[in-house]
Amino acid sequence: MLTIHRVRAVRLVVDHPSEERTEPGYAVVVTGARFEAIGPYEELLAAYGERARIREWDGVLTPGRYEPDGAAYLEATYHPDPRETDELGGELLTGEALAALGMTETRWGASARRGVQRLLARGTTVLTGPFVRPAVRTAVARSGIREASGPRPRALVPSGVADFAVFADNGDCLVTALDGRLVHRRR
Repeated sequence: MLTIHRVRAVRLVVDHPSEERTEPGYAVVVTGARFEAIGPYEELLAAYGERARIREWDGVLTPGRYEPDGAAYLEATYHPDPRETDELGGELLTGEALAALGMTETRWGASARRGVQRLLARGTTVLTGPFVRPAVRTAVARSGIREASGPRPRALVPSGVADFAVFADNGDCLVTALDGRLVHRRR
């Protein structure tokens, strides 16, 4: 199914300041896991509107965030379960506090799933590994978030993979999509 994502503006490139630009009034068309088209909303509506679902977001659509410390965030940090807040508090645990937990692979997997959800809620679509813990590697693979070996400029292009995020003026992530599928939506 075709979907037009109407936003206030589209930022075509991030992580490469000389090319970073925002296009007000632009939108994107997604079909399956790919961008079908990127351009002025009115033109896309005329070309695809009869066949497309329209989603409107009050923000700027960009390539998703890149998290260069993905391995440390998921393998050297414990993301407490909300049911553990009485015992552990709500903050992320590292160092001695993490060592005292006696982590099992099952617990690492649950922590990694919560960590990935937090990353998606911040608009992250790419992170750096490698991940040595099998449970963490599985959580990352199942999430659909992309693993990269290092930073590189990210751009939105027709026929490119539809990984993107939409950010409000205050920096809050409103939407994160992987392969054109919404994986986070702010309520």
